[in-house]
Amino acid sequence: MAAAVTPGTPETPVPVTPGDFSGEGSQGLPEPQPEPKQLPELIRIKRDGGRLSQADIRSFVGAVVDGTAQGAQIGAMLMAIRLRGMDLEETSALTLALAKSGQQLEWPEAWQRQLVDKHSTGGVGDKVSLVLAPALAACGCKVPMISGRGLGHTGGTLDKLESIPGFNTIQNPEQMQVLLEQVGCCIVGQSEKLVPADGILYAARDVTATVDSLPLITASILSKKVVEGLSALVVDVKFGEAAVFPNQEQARELARVLVGVGAGLGLRVAAALTAMDKPVGRSVGHALEIEEALLCMDGAGPPDLRDLVIKLGGAVLWLNGQAEAQAEGAARVAAALDKGSARDHFEQMLAGQGVDPNMARALCSGSPAQRRQLLPRAREQEELLTPADGTVELIRALPLALVLHELGAGRSHAGEQLRLGVGAELLVDVGQRLRRGTPWLRVHRDGPALSGPQRRALQGALVLSNRAPFAAPSPYAELILPPTG
Repeated sequence: MAAAVTPGTPETPVPVTPGDFSGEGSQGLPEPQPEPKQLPELIRIKRDGGRLSQADIRSFVGAVVDGTAQGAQIGAMLMAIRLRGMDLEETSALTLALAKSGQQLEWPEAWQRQLVDKHSTGGVGDKVSLVLAPALAACGCKVPMISGRGLGHTGGTLDKLESIPGFNTIQNPEQMQVLLEQVGCCIVGQSEKLVPADGILYAARDVTATVDSLPLITASILSKKVVEGLSALVVDVKFGEAAVFPNQEQARELARVLVGVGAGLGLRVAAALTAMDKPVGRSVGHALEIEEALLCMDGAGPPDLRDLVIKLGGAVLWLNGQAEAQAEGAARVAAALDKGSARDHFEQMLAGQGVDPNMARALCSGSPAQRRQLLPRAREQEELLTPADGTVELIRALPLALVLHELGAGRSHAGEQLRLGVGAELLVDVGQRLRRGTPWLRVHRDGPALSGPQRRALQGALVLSNRAPFAAPSPYAELILPPTG
C-alpha cells in the first residue's frame, strides 16, 4: 500500500478545550452543583443512551480508583459505553478524569520540545515500540513510554520486556526522570500512582468484551499521554482481521477521534493507519519478539518491521519539528538502527530498569543463537509443512494468535501467568513461492503436541495462490494529521 498523508478534514469533530468544562452558564455565573449521582443511576443513564456530564464521569472514575465501584458495576458501565458510545466532549472528559486519577509527571523545562511517544492499538507480532523508543532516544528525543499488557489475542509490550530476566516495568516518576536524563527513554507500566483508573479499566476491558469501544480506546491511550506531558504523539491504529477494527474506514474513524480529542487537550497527535492481517515481522511470542526487535536494532530483521519503525519514527520527528519532512525523519531513524545507536540506548534502558548490566550487554551484543540462550525458551518445537505447491498470498495473524493464546502466550483472565517462551516463527514470507512439504511455521510450545483442531487452525492461516511470486506490500497505509491553524 502506498503511503498517503491526509490532513485534518471538515468532518473531523471540532475538538473541545479543557476550558469548555468550566461549569459556567451562558452569563458566566457558576451554576449550582447538583448532588453526585449514584453509580447505578450513572450506569442507567448511559445504558439508556443518555449523556454523562463531566461531573458524572469524574464520579465514576473516582469510584473505580477508591474501590467503591464493584467489579460488576465497572463491567456494566464499560458495556453501556461500548453499546451506546460517547460524544467528543464525554470522551475528552473521560480522558481527563483518567489522566487526573493519579500523579502527574513533571519534567525539566528544557525538555519541553523533546518529549514524544508512539502508541499502538495492538497487533500480532507488533514489537515496534521495543525498537522505536530507543531509536527516537538516539535521535535526541525523550520518550517516557507508559505501555500496557496483552489485551485479547494481541501481545503487550510490557509482557515482552518481562521475558528479559530482571526487567522492571514499575518505575516511579523520579526513576523515570533519571532514565530519561541518562538514557532518553523508558518503557513502564501503570503503577498505583500513574493513571491508576486506566490500569483498572484496561484489565476489565480485556475480560468483558469491550476492547473495541472507540471512546474507551481513545481515553485509555490519551490519558497516559496527557500525563506524560508530551509535545507530539503518533498512534499506530491497526486495521484488518487481527486488529480491533476490521477495515480501514473504521480505523480512520478512531484515528480522527484520537487526533481531535488530542488537539482539544493541547496534545499534537497524528494517527498512522497500518494493516494487521498478517503478523508484524516473522516472530510471535514474548521472548521470540525480543529477539526479533534486537535483530531490527542490528540494522537487519524483517523488512516490514523496519519499514514501520522508520516511517512511524519519521512521522514523530516531523510532527515535533525535529525534521523538516517525514522522509528526513525516517532517514534519521534508519541511521540509528544501522549504526547501532538504537541498540545502545536499548541496552542502557535495560540496565536502568533492573536488568543486570552484564546480561544487558550480552543480550544486545550477542549473536541470535547467544541471545536465545539468555531468554526463556519453550520446551518443544514443532514444524508445520506446506500442504501444496503455491505462492504465499497471506499468513493470517488471527488464527495464529488464537492458537498461541491457547498454548499459554495470552491471558484468559487478568493477572494470569504467561508462558514467555511460547510462540511461533514464520519460516516463509508473503509473496514467496513454495513447494509442497516445505516447513513454513515453527511452533514453540511447553505442553504436549498440537491438537488436531490447533493444527488445522494453524494450517488455515497459510493462504496459498497460483500467482507469480511478488514483493510483500508495506503495512503502512496513511497518516491522519492534526488540523492546521
